[in-house]
Amino acid sequence: MLQTINVRTQKRTELVDITAEVAEAVERTDVQSGLCHLFLPHTTAALVINENADPSVAIDITESLDRLIPWDFDYRHQEGNAAAHIKSSLLGNSLTVFVEDGKLLLGKWQGVFLCEFDGGRARKVVVKVVEG
Repeated sequence: MLQTINVRTQKRTELVDITAEVAEAVERTDVQSGLCHLFLPHTTAALVINENADPSVAIDITESLDRLIPWDFDYRHQEGNAAAHIKSSLLGNSLTVFVEDGKLLLGKWQGVFLCEFDGGRARKVVVKVVEG
């Protein structure tokens, strides 16, 4: 069964913690042991797992990516969002997380983030939980 998590981003660049929504999707399946696959069908956003205990980590990530891949570069892509496409390509649009005892098997400080690089926008994350 496919599920969809809808996320409305507010800023051009931000990391949105979607851990609780992904955990709820896993709980709805009743799968006790398996895999949770996440797919983001967008070309200017990404998915990552990183620390969600300290919000400054997300800020450091976005600010560092902006320094590495600046908005004001002479890109060939004329829509004005080439930097967003590059950041998305580097981080990726899918994740797989183990499910054990009906819960996401994340580390103590880990969370799942949707990384917005061309917001604010309506985004969706497709979730597939499989037993195994």
